[in-house]
Amino acid sequence: MTDALPPMIEMRHVAKAFGDKTVLRDVHLSIPRGTSMVIIGGSGSGKSVTLKCILGLIEPDAGQIFVDGHDMHEGDRDAFLARFGMLFQGGALFDSLPVWQNVAFRLLRGALKRPKREAREIAIEKLRRVGLTPDVADAFPAELSGGMQKRVGLARAIAADPEIIFFDEPTTGLDPIMAGVINDLIREIVTEMGATAMTITHDMSSVRAIADDVAMLHDGVIKWTGPVAEMDRAADPYLQQFIHGRAEGPIEAVR
Repeated sequence: MTDALPPMIEMRHVAKAFGDKTVLRDVHLSIPRGTSMVIIGGSGSGKSVTLKCILGLIEPDAGQIFVDGHDMHEGDRDAFLARFGMLFQGGALFDSLPVWQNVAFRLLRGALKRPKREAREIAIEKLRRVGLTPDVADAFPAELSGGMQKRVGLARAIAADPEIIFFDEPTTGLDPIMAGVINDLIREIVTEMGATAMTITHDMSSVRAIADDVAMLHDGVIKWTGPVAEMDRAADPYLQQFIHGRAEGPIEAVR
């Protein structure tokens, strides 16, 4: 009988402060492989800092972060980052590059470098997967609508077939219909790839569409975590105030 596989991502006692402002106090979080975790919380609650700590873009002041059972500082840094894909808030496309080069950005350089023709073919296939036709490949980001740009960003996130995908506010700036399309695409793609996903958002429609599990981050700690199916009946007052958008409750509105 073999031991159970470790979580794909695990945070233990993670803390981070910037000067006299403490952002993360004592964060514990476990994301099983092949599942979709959504972290919710108000602006300034530490969601983006959590993501950046996992990627190694910010060094925690205390605690440990493990990826696939190994301390994130172990081994080759490039190999570590090659395991991740990322959909940035707002798309973050390179205006000076045609769409296919945006999608194939990591495949044209570094450890994942492929021949240019192969990289272009992969880019076009990923564009098809997110519902964009091959003629979009040679367009520039400025020629596309916001929804199309978001799809290009999603195609770029999956171009190298990553094991772990991060989604940073994936529906920001989109109308409700396009937001629903993006949520559905994310769910389908993560399931098809068998990837582990972590999303940070305050959009509750995204939470319900994308999540297997939800974690509520407030005041630097995880207040509640559990399956999305249990979210609505959970007793935690912080969670209930946030998901229902109530002005009254333990979370103080910033005025």
